[in-house]
Amino acid sequence: MTNLLLVLVLLASLIAVAWPFLFYPLILRLLPTRAETPVDGPVPSASLLFCAYNESGAMPEKLANLAMLKARHPTLEILAFDDGSSDDTAALIAAQGGLVTLLRGPGRSGKAHGMKLLAARARGDILIFTDANVLLDADAIDNLLARYADAAIGGVLGSLHYLGQGDSATAAVGSLYWRIEERLKDEESRTGNVLGADGSIFSIRRSLYPAFPDSVLDDLTVSMAVVFAGKRLVKAKDVIARERLVTGRKDEYRRKVRIAARAWHTHSHLRPQLRRMAAIDRFKYASRKIVRWFGGAFILTGAIAAGALALRLSPMLYMAGAIGIALIAWVGLRSRGGPLAALVDILIAYAATLQGVLKAMSGRTVTTWNPAKSR
Repeated sequence: MTNLLLVLVLLASLIAVAWPFLFYPLILRLLPTRAETPVDGPVPSASLLFCAYNESGAMPEKLANLAMLKARHPTLEILAFDDGSSDDTAALIAAQGGLVTLLRGPGRSGKAHGMKLLAARARGDILIFTDANVLLDADAIDNLLARYADAAIGGVLGSLHYLGQGDSATAAVGSLYWRIEERLKDEESRTGNVLGADGSIFSIRRSLYPAFPDSVLDDLTVSMAVVFAGKRLVKAKDVIARERLVTGRKDEYRRKVRIAARAWHTHSHLRPQLRRMAAIDRFKYASRKIVRWFGGAFILTGAIAAGALALRLSPMLYMAGAIGIALIAWVGLRSRGGPLAALVDILIAYAATLQGVLKAMSGRTVTTWNPAKSR
């Protein structure tokens, strides 16, 4: 009976870990397509907003990209918030005063605070949010604004293409994860709503911009406001943003802990509204977010069940498994590439996410950020 219980726990853990990446996508493919109904009308005006902190290395390329977009869209309003940078970020942006309107913070106040200031200042019908180290393709604004021809659409996400996936195992795992994430968002969009955006490239109608505290993830909070308002949040494959991957394990670990902590804090803030969503949207949210946040706990539970089962069946089997796992971890941690290094990076990512969630559950969260040095 005990062996059967351990097998069931192990099986349930495996299903839970695989759910967001295997079973959930299969279920989405079975759902019907929800068509869009665009109508002819004037193209809405737009404001492009981004926050920056110590991004002087990325700023020349970013400003050149913004100048290209402005040349294609002379009426595009561009606003930036500098969160008390200690390098030349603010000076580089200020030198392009005819291109970008710069708002400066009194010190470190965080991205959410900065975005709220920018949104309050913006005049465009559509607010487009992006990051300081993200570059947009030339036709991104055209393709994004075109989707607002459907009055039922309240928000549009773009597609993030990462660069540098061959630079390290960490970057390769990050690239693989993001390709899966992009496909999930494509399917969610096809079937109704995408359940949350990331900050690289997304947009909403300015009239839907919500109020929120500085401690939450602004991209998740703002994008979910579209769904809460009864409008559609969709993804446009032809709105392409490009960003360089983080290649260092320590940088990526810290980043995932910070994001997960703020994501859980945001989840707690949004919980009353999440409960009022349609059943299909609650299912999507739980499958892509909540199950994944606790993936580290499912892996740990499965490992304990597998170890206990092996010990009951044969102590030699248990010892062989323990030695094998230790050897894989040792080789993976010392390698910069290959399948073992990738496996270790996947486990590290799960551990970082779980640590961030537990950190938020204990009442701690993070409002400021530092750009990764290994981009």
